[in-house]
Amino acid sequence: MRRALGVVLAALLGAAPVAMAAAGAGDLERRAAESRKVVRAFMQALKKELKGAMEKGGPVRAIAVCRERAPAVAERFSKETGWEVGRTSLRYRNPANAPDAWERRVLESFEARRRAGEPAAGLERYEVTVRDGRRVFRYMKAIPTGPVCLACHGERLAPEVARALDRHYPGDRARGFRVGDIRGAFTIVQPLD
Repeated sequence: MRRALGVVLAALLGAAPVAMAAAGAGDLERRAAESRKVVRAFMQALKKELKGAMEKGGPVRAIAVCRERAPAVAERFSKETGWEVGRTSLRYRNPANAPDAWERRVLESFEARRRAGEPAAGLERYEVTVRDGRRVFRYMKAIPTGPVCLACHGERLAPEVARALDRHYPGDRARGFRVGDIRGAFTIVQPLD
């Protein structure tokens, strides 16, 4: 446990070579590359569904896609890969997407890096951690807020969008974003043990 905590703390402090040594640099890079592919496919599937919903019924229809289809798409990728695949955010809409402690730390580091000038689109993080007593590979990729996202996540929402969000997500925290903000992140957990 102490060694695992040391690996996590070292990685959080930017000592990626310690984490790489613990799992093998080549293995981490391979897992990161696989994770990137899954994230790209997940993102494309969501974009396709959201685009179709926007064309058929505007932002209110897109809310239904995010509420119903996004979890189903994540579940499909989880079953296909044998990993946990999902989305999370510091300002989440669906409580089921609330970050765990590791995800929160990574999201906070993404925010600090964005404030320091790094574009949200390039932010990612991966490392080996211990969760529930088992070693796992964790990967996160930031989701930047684009112009189309503002219809449901922006500072000024159409009244019908605000009403739909209030109805489906009474504890909604995912409003008030601007283009370029970190909307959240794709998150992957690959079992190692």
